Amino acid sequence: MNYKLLGRSGLKVSELCLGTMGFGTEAGWGADKETSFAIMDTFANAGGNFLDTANVYKLGTSEKIIGEYLQNHDRNYFVVATKYSLKDNTTNPNASGNSRKNMMRSVEESLKRLQTDFIDVLYLHIWDDLTPMDEVLRGLDDLIRQGKVNYAAISDTPAWQVAKGNTMAELMGWSQLIALQVEYSLIQRTPERELIPMAKHFGMTVTPWAPLGGGVLSGKYLRGEQGRIKPESKRLDDRSVAITKVVVDIAEELGVSASHVALQWTRSQGFSSIPIVGATKVSQVEENLKVIDVTLTPEQQQKLDEVSKIDLGFPGEFFKEEGVKMNSFGGFYDRVEKR
Repeated sequence: MNYKLLGRSGLKVSELCLGTMGFGTEAGWGADKETSFAIMDTFANAGGNFLDTANVYKLGTSEKIIGEYLQNHDRNYFVVATKYSLKDNTTNPNASGNSRKNMMRSVEESLKRLQTDFIDVLYLHIWDDLTPMDEVLRGLDDLIRQGKVNYAAISDTPAWQVAKGNTMAELMGWSQLIALQVEYSLIQRTPERELIPMAKHFGMTVTPWAPLGGGVLSGKYLRGEQGRIKPESKRLDDRSVAITKVVVDIAEELGVSASHVALQWTRSQGFSSIPIVGATKVSQVEENLKVIDVTLTPEQQQKLDEVSKIDLGFPGEFFKEEGVKMNSFGGFYDRVEKR
């Protein structure tokens, strides 16, 4: 695998990130410890070093499995990203949310489960719409200064809040957010409206979760196979089916799997993107790793763009209208005056 810098940092991470949400067998599904170890071995042997987990994945079992694995492997080889925010116990009213109190408690417990002295990348998991952004950023910066966290990142948060945060961090001399984790795939392109342009502006790497749309883009549902997605899910609506059919057609042209086509599309969008590929079987990670050798032709890329395109809404669509020349202030204002 090749390595990429994560956002505006010097941190080198593999071009694919291994998602470990399925490490553990709670809730009746997932990989046991032995299988999880084998998955990480396979990923590392291929050059992968970027692991994604969270304090709540499998009730903390995901972090525990990674922690046990790291005891017998080179800790400094791996870049471990985890998250805080979501409720991981019911002992007190501050066991969830973005507050400094929950951040500090959650990080200390993650460090114990991971059996490590530091977390490479700490994500705010989801915006709570309660905690002031300056409280979040000061807490993250303090953890970095203490050496318990190396880099700060953010997930599932409105673009305007992230932009406010990075601007504030730059002004105050605090550590800036270097990565943005959001759902992004051929069937979920709405981050292109605000989130991805914002990430590009701040030099943040996007780490798409569910880049295969929960398995839909693998084509397995078209083949009648069963999965964890309910039939009424929007991921299985007419639009998603139409997109998946094009993905499957292109996969047949290239002689690769549909998953490879869908994953490669997320890696070819003109911004820094490292998709998170989950696995609960060794065969799944082996298959996903093959995407690094896949190349889409411009024609194939255009087909995928067309079948999956979305309405960017205002002001995105307005900027695209004929006659609106954002690179010509005079022409733009003439147009506005005539309206």
